[in-house]
Amino acid sequence: MPRTAVLNVRIEPKVKASVERLFSSLGLTVTDAVNVFLRQSLMRGGFPFEVVRSKPNAITKAAIAEAEQLLRDPNAKSFTNMEDLIADLQSDDKI
Repeated sequence: MPRTAVLNVRIEPKVKASVERLFSSLGLTVTDAVNVFLRQSLMRGGFPFEVVRSKPNAITKAAIAEAEQLLRDPNAKSFTNMEDLIADLQSDDKI
C-alpha cells in the first residue's frame, strides 16, 4: 500500500504564490498545510473553522436599506433606459 496519494488542486497563480510565502514563513510547505487541514477536518468531523457567508458592514447595510426603501417608494425617480439616466446625471442641477 502506498504511503502517500496525489491530490491535484487548481488555484489561481497569485493565490498559490501568496500561500507559498505565508506557509514558508511558518516553516511549512503548501502540502504540509493541506495535510494539516485534512487531518484537522477528520478530527473535527468537518471544517476545522467556521464556514459562513460574510456579513455586510454598517455602510453596506445602510446602502441595502436605502435601496429597499427606494424600491418601495412609488415617487422615487426611475429610468427605462441608460440614455435617460445619463442625461439626468449630466443635467445642470446635478453639477
